[in-house]
Amino acid sequence: MTADERPLVRVRGLRKSFGANVVLDGIDLDVREGEVTVLLGPSGSGKSTLLRCVNHLERPDAGFVEIGGDIVGYRRDGTRLHELRSRSVTRQRADVGMVFQQFNLFPHMTVLENITEAPVAVRGLSRKQAAARARELVARVGLAGREDSYPRQMSGGQQQRVAIARALAMEPRLLLFDEPTSALDPELVGEVLAVMQDLALSGMTMIVVTHEIGFARKVADTVVFLDGGRIIESGAPEDVLTDPRHERARSFLAAVL
Repeated sequence: MTADERPLVRVRGLRKSFGANVVLDGIDLDVREGEVTVLLGPSGSGKSTLLRCVNHLERPDAGFVEIGGDIVGYRRDGTRLHELRSRSVTRQRADVGMVFQQFNLFPHMTVLENITEAPVAVRGLSRKQAAARARELVARVGLAGREDSYPRQMSGGQQQRVAIARALAMEPRLLLFDEPTSALDPELVGEVLAVMQDLALSGMTMIVVTHEIGFARKVADTVVFLDGGRIIESGAPEDVLTDPRHERARSFLAAVL
């Protein structure tokens, strides 16, 4: 396989347990550059743990995640993998943005300060460069003029859009979304999904955990259904969402649609 043919993200044989609880049980997944993959499934199916393994917030028990040809968290020496030091993992993780269920903004910092902190500390940008880029991103997520606001002065939907801008400020190759609208009031969900749809149209590679079936149907290139730590269904949205083959997927979709 040439570099051009290799998916941006390759997950192979991924396993993760917490005590006796097997959360991921041999996951294989490919995500090509510029594609949107949506992970669906019941609570406890392993979706969030899979995301956290992709950027090495969780260390897999077996298998590996590869992004852009590099194994996340490890270096390969022949057939052996050696764990990287935390500083090297941090450098790898800078290429993977993550937007969480909770917004995780620093409450004592303004919008501009929240967005500029990591590019300065990790990417080495000057404050002036980082601020200019942050203002562009604040406008991109529809919040121009709110640069000096504090999180407590903003709605949940606005805070989540700031969190997306903060992730984009690192210029990641890949964006991970872990149920980004589940903590929002229903009337605020649309504004966050609109930003995510715009990102998808711009060619951003995304892996999204969500129960927003309409978003999956409209934006996803691939829908992956997990249950019991395994992928039991995967394919184009029109196939998985309209005519799923597996009974567990059919019952889940009947409950959420």
